[in-house]
Amino acid sequence: MSDLPNRVRIAEEGPREGFQIATTPIPTADKIALIDALSRTGVSRLQVASFVSPKRVPGWADADAVVAGFTPRPGVIYHALWFNPQGLQRALAFKDRLSIHGSITVAASEAFSLKNLRRDRAGQIAAMRENIAEHQAAGVPVTRASVQAVFGCNFQGDVTPAQAIAAVSDVMALAAETGCVIERISLADSMGWANPGQIERVVGEVRSRWPGQAISLHLHDTRGLGIANAYAGLRMGVAEFDAAVGGTGGCPFAGHPGAPGNIATEELVLLCEEMGISTGIDIDALIAAGHLAETILGRGLPSALLRGGSLNAFRAKARAA
Repeated sequence: MSDLPNRVRIAEEGPREGFQIATTPIPTADKIALIDALSRTGVSRLQVASFVSPKRVPGWADADAVVAGFTPRPGVIYHALWFNPQGLQRALAFKDRLSIHGSITVAASEAFSLKNLRRDRAGQIAAMRENIAEHQAAGVPVTRASVQAVFGCNFQGDVTPAQAIAAVSDVMALAAETGCVIERISLADSMGWANPGQIERVVGEVRSRWPGQAISLHLHDTRGLGIANAYAGLRMGVAEFDAAVGGTGGCPFAGHPGAPGNIATEELVLLCEEMGISTGIDIDALIAAGHLAETILGRGLPSALLRGGSLNAFRAKARAA
């Protein structure tokens, strides 16, 4: 199947992903500087912080200061991440700066659920039922169904398509039970196990079970197949992706330290636009933001495009010659 979208929406998660696993403290001002630089690239969605326990994720101990400090840009939707009522209340304090929507999150891998979410699937469903009630009581819509470890797990091993679909079914059933209107189903390759064939099978099955439902992909480049998997998603008509500038980030609970994180936003933009798919993002401004991220983090990032540069300058030089 080949059903390429005309336009792709990319949710930039570099600040949240990258700073949560930084090995040394990052000054609040530097976090804000990267957010402001990314705001100027043309990204339409930008995840700016995690309202989480500083004991578990010390890199986001300053989340409130970061959210209060960045400069909102018209046309950019800013959002954050949280997992409990305390995080929700912190986010609501910034409802004039953030788009606040809830998610129903489960893992397709029981082992990952126990490791990352600290409860099995049944326990997570019960926790999500309470989470939905808390969001609804606060007037916050729950619009996203998110399934982690859809394609495989460092702790469990392979995750079959049937197991993936069972997890999506659990989320969609809970949404129906609680009256949530799901706007998109997010399928996450949390530890980089996916291959293009798996992407095609699982996305195809989700689409056949829930036709008309928007699907987004959250892909990691742990084993170098991230962009190949994005291409497979594009061919299946997926038009929403999460990505991180420079390939920052990674899951701190995945048991795989040092591996590349999310697919690099600039590499995804290059892939799309070379295929005639619009993203609305200025790739050269994005590469500059990637270099800024490297400076702030004090290390090179895995994106090949940060080394090779975009094709724009080479095309301009060829035309001039």
